[in-house]
Amino acid sequence: MKVLISAYACRPDMGSEPGVGWNIIRQLAQYCDVWVLTRADNRQSIEAELASNKYPGLHFVYCDLPSWALWWNYKQKGVQIHYYIWQILAYFAARKLHQEVNFDLAHHVTYVKYWSPSFISLLPIPFIWGPVGGGESAPKPFWKDFSLRGKFYELLRDGARWLGERDPFVGMTARRSTIVRVTTEDTAQRLHKMGISKVEIFSETGLSQTEIANLGQYSSDRDLPIRFISMGRLLHWKGFHLGLRAFAKANLPNSEFWILGDGPERKRLEYLVKELGIAEQVKFWNRLPRDRTLEKLSQCTALVHPSLHDSGGWVCLEAMAVGRPVLCLDLGGPGTQVTSETGYKVPAQTPEQAVKDLSEAMIKLAQEPNLREKMGLAGQKRVRDFYSWETKGESLVQLYSLIAKEQLSVSS
Repeated sequence: MKVLISAYACRPDMGSEPGVGWNIIRQLAQYCDVWVLTRADNRQSIEAELASNKYPGLHFVYCDLPSWALWWNYKQKGVQIHYYIWQILAYFAARKLHQEVNFDLAHHVTYVKYWSPSFISLLPIPFIWGPVGGGESAPKPFWKDFSLRGKFYELLRDGARWLGERDPFVGMTARRSTIVRVTTEDTAQRLHKMGISKVEIFSETGLSQTEIANLGQYSSDRDLPIRFISMGRLLHWKGFHLGLRAFAKANLPNSEFWILGDGPERKRLEYLVKELGIAEQVKFWNRLPRDRTLEKLSQCTALVHPSLHDSGGWVCLEAMAVGRPVLCLDLGGPGTQVTSETGYKVPAQTPEQAVKDLSEAMIKLAQEPNLREKMGLAGQKRVRDFYSWETKGESLVQLYSLIAKEQLSVSS
């Protein structure tokens, strides 16, 4: 099959959105002839990778705004506007390319965002949108813990989604999609309200089989002190304050809590630690290289990731691959990834209830090493079975084949 991919974010050896773009196309290239529309500033990273490793059947077409308009994306300040305009330019590049190649199918991969359109859906071929996400919201009772800046962010985010859902081109993208893949049930529900029925849940996140094997080599935590860890940007919606409160409430002797990352919430979290009287047990690390971050993760009992609206949750997969239980809220991507066999996902009704449930989970894990080991092994199995990029690539090719057969049936 000849497949056209739209991947605004696409870079080798990166996580988040660029990692989604790169890993999906890398897997597809094993089965299909793949043409990738991506931004020009991804070119250097991609061509460096292509110079080292051969990917037969993988072709890149770089397009971007004129040089005078690139200021929209300066330090990500106007990235959403840049992204929207880029989608329009990508369509014209795609239309011209389709006349030359005659694609069987088009697929929008990144950004993973449902409230902005993908104009390549206008091509006269089957179109897959996603996985797209962003339909998750921090439950209103949790807003009371946010700073004024945090509340303003949430209001802006809600406003952007409200406008996006009423953008006729977003509706067009959804309606013209042969299928819409979404990251979470929250996003599925928002698309259903827009009148879209062809929706299925499919996580954006993954790890390669090599990464899974490497992460699985870390030792058991049985000889380690009881130590919980939270990792990521220190943002209000990541919920790190909930984890710290739960840790203080658990009041476990000879225990520690590590926080890895940086961000605007650092000072508020440091103040909270002093206020809770746990400053001697909590250590703040700055942002570390990935290998050192994973090493720190392997030195801990469990990951605490009480995020309030996370479409993905890459860190949860990494923790499960290392063999560590995950404590999270039953929201968004983590709520989809984590099961009762691999950790604890607690309801998100109120901050007080969430803190109480998280603290009880911490106590239980601290007291039962056999349970920790059992959950760790179950997490490793779940990542191997459902979250390897190789598995995702095979699943996607099966979907392509099914759509192609349906298209052939309609044509005949």
